[in-house]
Amino acid sequence: MIKILIVEDDKNILNTLTYYLQNEGFSVKTAQNINKAIDIIKNEQFNIVLLDITLPDGNGYDFYKKLKEKSNTPVIFLTALDEEKDIVKGFDLGADDYITKPFHTRELLSRIKNVLRHTENKNIDETIKIKDVEINESKKIVKKGSKEIELTALEYKILLLLFENKGGIISREQILANIWDENENFVNDNTLTVYIKRIREKIENNANKPEIIKTIRGIGYKIET
Repeated sequence: MIKILIVEDDKNILNTLTYYLQNEGFSVKTAQNINKAIDIIKNEQFNIVLLDITLPDGNGYDFYKKLKEKSNTPVIFLTALDEEKDIVKGFDLGADDYITKPFHTRELLSRIKNVLRHTENKNIDETIKIKDVEINESKKIVKKGSKEIELTALEYKILLLLFENKGGIISREQILANIWDENENFVNDNTLTVYIKRIREKIENNANKPEIIKTIRGIGYKIET
């Protein structure tokens, strides 16, 4: 059974989520403050943690760091802090997802399943290979054949996102929602076009006739496997 720890001080949200997730077949433990959450993770391991940021005895970022010292448990921040700087900080720490309140429980369930699926696949194989291009996620290395390809941090994020969605179509909006540049600015549509062009120049045999990153006109991109 999948075990979830919810760290949330709002009793109404806590009770609603506990009831909903238990009905979906999850095992749920709860904590309304950081101290209780720390006590819990000393004795138990979880498949995923839903973590509020604003808590009565500190902030969720601090608990996140303590959790990561102990395990690689995936974390979804669940918070009312919806400013760009807060979202960026959460992802920069390494959060697997960031959901702002208010939210729909069905959407949260979908996000949980997505994170669990990604984590499961990552544990099985940390290398993704498409044709002659290979990404080693643990080392953050990209190779074309035997040659290592130099990518910027943002180029790597975009390529990894595309490779993780291999076989399916990923819209430009989906890419833009998940990336920002090194100065913590969200990337705009025109800049994304430039980055896709640069990535193609580095991984395709012919950037003008791409065989890996295919453009789906009016929608986005598809990775040809």
